[in-house]
Amino acid sequence: MRVFNEIAVVTTICIKSIPQRFWASFSTVVAVGLVVTVLLAFLAMAAGFQQTLRGTGTKDMAILMRAGSQAELNSGVTRDQARLIEEAPGVMKDADGKPLVSPELYVIVDGVKKTAVPADGNLKKAPRSNLTLRGLGPAGIAVRPGLKIVEGRAFKPGTNELMVGRALQKDFAGLNVGDTVKLGNSNWLVVGAFELGGSVFESELWADTPEVQDLFHRQNVFQSIRARLTGPDALKALSDYATNDPQLKLDVTTEADYYAQQASRTSDLIQKLGWPLAIAMAFGALAGALNTMYSSVAARAQEIATLRCIGFSGTSSFIGTLLESLVLALVGGIVGTLVTWALFDGLTGSTLSGASFSQIVFTFHLTPAVAVQGIILALVVGLVGGVFPAWRAARIPIVEAYGTP
Repeated sequence: MRVFNEIAVVTTICIKSIPQRFWASFSTVVAVGLVVTVLLAFLAMAAGFQQTLRGTGTKDMAILMRAGSQAELNSGVTRDQARLIEEAPGVMKDADGKPLVSPELYVIVDGVKKTAVPADGNLKKAPRSNLTLRGLGPAGIAVRPGLKIVEGRAFKPGTNELMVGRALQKDFAGLNVGDTVKLGNSNWLVVGAFELGGSVFESELWADTPEVQDLFHRQNVFQSIRARLTGPDALKALSDYATNDPQLKLDVTTEADYYAQQASRTSDLIQKLGWPLAIAMAFGALAGALNTMYSSVAARAQEIATLRCIGFSGTSSFIGTLLESLVLALVGGIVGTLVTWALFDGLTGSTLSGASFSQIVFTFHLTPAVAVQGIILALVVGLVGGVFPAWRAARIPIVEAYGTP
């Protein structure tokens, strides 16, 4: 108990003396806070991106692509293969007995972010970003029961009409209902906006398949086939059917698993960018913490020496000084977390997906797990920045503290 009492006394003295070094302590808190803010901004971006993609698709929706394809963009299936899938076991049928199978076209077009619109409003001068244009047939909407048209109406088959995802509409210019969009050499009319549970589909443009095929000269070719299953257990029957038929040679997976795999690739890349940057900044914060704590030890040298004279151990000086450093770092970590929450949580952004090479709109999401990582980084900075000054406090010669030759 004597040791714990000594530590409590020294820690109280250390913390109460912080106002005497206000600006040095403040600079340490700000430096640590900046490091945490930068890290958490990247991690919140990755978490939001993962949440958008992993929230896409269900276990009872199968997606079929050419064998070996990593994404829809580099896949290719034929109309004949789509017809064979309509006869496959495990595929759900609608009330009229028609199989819920949707062969879909997936192409890249360009658009303009609202943040890139020139001051004169001329979109022709603005830099372009890749967008996904998805060609759908009548079954394309039927296989997505959660679809909600929140503005306007669905496109009519045989016309150059577009439906726009709500998330895409918020982040990109010229995509409001009634706007005319030039895709390739044709003009398209935006007739509706839709929501689909905050999924990645809300970052897409939808149009009639034959019209998209004609525009991009892809007659009788699709990128993927979606098939609603009678249940999660029906996937194996469909997969065996696709494997055993030599005319198919298609990879079969659930839509949920497909987008989870896509999410992990891009979110890993975002984190690989965020962590090195945060660690590089952490070295700067570490230098500030070391300077602050060494100044603290120098200012309290006589106090520490006096405590040593009356029987306090060097261990109590070591732990008390180290706890002071951890407190400053913890305050910086909390400040950085609050700043990130205020500035970034819920912020809408978009990034280029490494698999589709098109923009995906998502919302930054500061999860508790992400916040904990920021606090841990702050405490690591405080620990490393405090251990050497704490060792100095524990080992400082008493005569040197009083200036005795």
